[in-house]
Amino acid sequence: MGRREFRAAAVVAVVMAVVAALVAWTHHLPLRDPDGASLPTWFRLPVIVGAAVVLDILARWVLLRRRGGARVSLRSVAVERWDREQWAFTLSGLVTWYVAYVAFRNLKSYVPFVTDRLADPALERIDHAMWLGHDPAVVLHGVLGTGVANWVAASVYLIWIGLVPASLAIALVWTRRSTAGAWYVTAVSMDWMIGAILYYAVPSLGPTYARPEWFDSLAHTPNTSVRDALLADRVEVLAGPWDTHAVQTIAAFASLHVGVMVTICLMVEVMRLPRALRVAAWTFLALTMMATVYLGWHYFADVLAGIVVGTAAFVIAAVATGNPLAKREQPWTFRGAVDLAAPVPVGRVSDDDPDQVGSRG
Repeated sequence: MGRREFRAAAVVAVVMAVVAALVAWTHHLPLRDPDGASLPTWFRLPVIVGAAVVLDILARWVLLRRRGGARVSLRSVAVERWDREQWAFTLSGLVTWYVAYVAFRNLKSYVPFVTDRLADPALERIDHAMWLGHDPAVVLHGVLGTGVANWVAASVYLIWIGLVPASLAIALVWTRRSTAGAWYVTAVSMDWMIGAILYYAVPSLGPTYARPEWFDSLAHTPNTSVRDALLADRVEVLAGPWDTHAVQTIAAFASLHVGVMVTICLMVEVMRLPRALRVAAWTFLALTMMATVYLGWHYFADVLAGIVVGTAAFVIAAVATGNPLAKREQPWTFRGAVDLAAPVPVGRVSDDDPDQVGSRG
């Protein structure tokens, strides 16, 4: 447990950080906190994880007391569930993920300074070929309409923004098996790294910027505000990267919204989580694929590339963290899970059952 399980994630983070620093130095660009203009990631992520820790302790304590464990104290639950090894594991994962994320966002911001080439026309032609001469976004507008579907797509896209930090909190706080949490954190870091490579290999803006006329029929939603804000940030950064705290965050190929969701879906499958959770994950992936094309964030080719990225990140992370790709015979459980049928434990926790929490009197 602890830092050892994040060796692969740490390597990814260090490599990305070094590359970001080299690109910044070569092109005379600043290294930025990607969310420094609003709520810094270095503050937001620990708050999310900290809230998950508090919830983990409180939920366990309340359920144990309901089970008749009147002698179970809040302090005993906190001490038993959050020993030194668990803190080392959680903080190590948080730091490695944060470094990879910051490096990724900076590398994404540097793309237009490294190359002025855009692959949008080529990606549009590929979409035309796959959709038999039609534009995927226009087809979806015609089939799904531009009313309710527009709001559904916008909601899905915005929900995704909070999904990654929430899933990170789950992986680092509630997984009993530390290898599962390390696998997921490493996989998402790999998503960032592969995605950054593709941003430079196939630089593009996406249909909403390259073909804005396709989306004129869509009513204004929060998604519209995000689209306009990202464009304003890009203009501001290109006008003077040292004169702003914003980062440029427009890049289409590949779709990491899809890539990360594929990684999540594969993780919940291999961990054999409850069927309802697996169905929800795959459903949200399908909705994400629809929304990202419908709203014009990505070409259909970007979606297909995202599927490849998410799958590759999942497999590479499995090998790097020593996890088998086959489904387990028994599902992995979570630190937050409580067996209500079990007797209330009293006394010191057994080494054979790290999820049992008892009172120390």
